[in-house]
Amino acid sequence: MITNYKNLLLLIEDVFKLNLMVEKKYRRVLLKFSGEQLSGDFDGGIDPKICTWLANEIKPVLKHDVEIIIMVGGGNFARGQRLAGNGIKRVTADHIGMLGTLMNALAMTDIFESEGIPTRCLSNIFATQVAEQFIHRLANKHLEKKRVIIVAGGIGRPYITTDTAAVSLALELDCQIVMKATKFDGVYDKDPERYAEALKIKKLSHKKALSNNNIKIMDKAAIGLAMDHNLPIIIFEAMKKQNILNTVMGKTSGSIIA
Repeated sequence: MITNYKNLLLLIEDVFKLNLMVEKKYRRVLLKFSGEQLSGDFDGGIDPKICTWLANEIKPVLKHDVEIIIMVGGGNFARGQRLAGNGIKRVTADHIGMLGTLMNALAMTDIFESEGIPTRCLSNIFATQVAEQFIHRLANKHLEKKRVIIVAGGIGRPYITTDTAAVSLALELDCQIVMKATKFDGVYDKDPERYAEALKIKKLSHKKALSNNNIKIMDKAAIGLAMDHNLPIIIFEAMKKQNILNTVMGKTSGSIIA
């Protein structure tokens, strides 16, 4: 009887451990948001309601002891590629785009803090009057203290998209996954906005994502960097309730590039 009781306790312990493993799929994740997503119903700029909604979607994730890094784009304010020309150098245009990411990061930081989420804004461009400079050790210290960090300025260099910067940052901070938020629920074999017959691809390799010119959901340089370091990417719809939590817990309805 005692032996059976011990076996039962061991079984319960094993089940409990298994549940914990299933419950928290990833320990540290990088969330990539585009600037356009933050504009919400506006033609440009930032919609505070969207940021508030995202903050409340991230709260349950933090309760599972998951560390979150956010990299945000700046397309709702300016896009370097579009600005370049007519007297504006490409390098200058990209710098303007970086400033757009900083404006988004500052607004998100304030909104997250107002929603009770300890958050720090770190910048890869020099802007010490408004944000902390991104330093590897400092970023890790914030994460260890259970703070969300929002990184602005890409990697601080021109000709590099925030997609590629997001992968680079995820590698630098030992993230287990890059979660790119889009308006679609995954990767499709062609543009789902233009083609009703577009088919969703649930899982594909980095190599296939690179070789298929119809797949433009993410910058090819970003996918190539992730492939070189075996870093998985999840493409998912962030504006769907509990989708961030479900994706972090390994229950994604999106597409996995790995």
